[in-house]
Amino acid sequence: MHKRFLLPVWAWLFFALLAVLPLYALAIDDKFLITLVARALIYAIAATALNIALGWGGLVSLGHALFIGLGMYSVALPAMWGFTNGWFQLTICVLSCAIVGGFTGMVSLRTTGIAFIMITLAFAQMGYFAVVSLKQFGGDDGMAVVAASDFGAFTLATAYSVYICALALLVLLTAWMLKFRESPFGMTLRAGRQNSRRVNAMGLALKQYQLSAYVLSAVLCGVAGMLLANLNAYASPSSMSWVVSGDLIVMVVLGGMGSVAGPVAGTFLFMGVEEVLKHFTDNWMAVFGLLIVLMAMAGKTGVAGWWLQRRAGSADTSASTQGGGA
Repeated sequence: MHKRFLLPVWAWLFFALLAVLPLYALAIDDKFLITLVARALIYAIAATALNIALGWGGLVSLGHALFIGLGMYSVALPAMWGFTNGWFQLTICVLSCAIVGGFTGMVSLRTTGIAFIMITLAFAQMGYFAVVSLKQFGGDDGMAVVAASDFGAFTLATAYSVYICALALLVLLTAWMLKFRESPFGMTLRAGRQNSRRVNAMGLALKQYQLSAYVLSAVLCGVAGMLLANLNAYASPSSMSWVVSGDLIVMVVLGGMGSVAGPVAGTFLFMGVEEVLKHFTDNWMAVFGLLIVLMAMAGKTGVAGWWLQRRAGSADTSASTQGGGA
């Protein structure tokens, strides 16, 4: 396979480790470990989705939590009315996220920069307060998912089943992103992030590419929301909070914007450090914020960029050694 379609070795080893982790957790009967890593896998899917718009399209969105919330309520509301078919819920999720993403994207893309950020944030907050106002559906307390999504061959009734489904989806999504990044669509997006005028001058309608990328990332975030609703057995308006959108952006930046495996690395780094700090101090948020600043300053290109620089440095050292020997 061509090098540009290959993931770093550490990424494949990491996925292999995640594949055998459930066996270890079952052996020691540690349900918390499975739930924790399953949540990280779900957020890695959402961060990978955001990377399409943010890392490749240059669209800094503070509103993607809206689509996670739509995905969660696409499970909770039909289940409350007795519709537990997972494919039916998935259809509702995809359609609702595509429609809302298309509308909010068209409005937001009429602006750029800070205005774009504020408009996406405004739409997310509108969705949040709209759900909070629906007292019959739990209001700001949220609502329980009375039955797990049933896909016929499997159901998402346990943390283990959600874990396996999320891991499989993340691996497939990452493999697909490898080719999508180098496709004409992906290359147009990345070129537009660097020089939008030149792309438009070539006759390519960049806004349409960006809108498509925004809608695609919205739908994928919605699917992540479906998995999260089944994992938590609960849907809450807090999932639509701007804080969740901010966390996703931090995950993408820590891992490396525009890279394929970066959002996955950033998500596990973010959630792993957060979980460790919670065990040592009640003021973990202050410490965590400082650590994020330090990590961002130490590696401006994220984990993926650090890895590439390390590989390049090793290659240069090897070449100079061989040249000296010759």
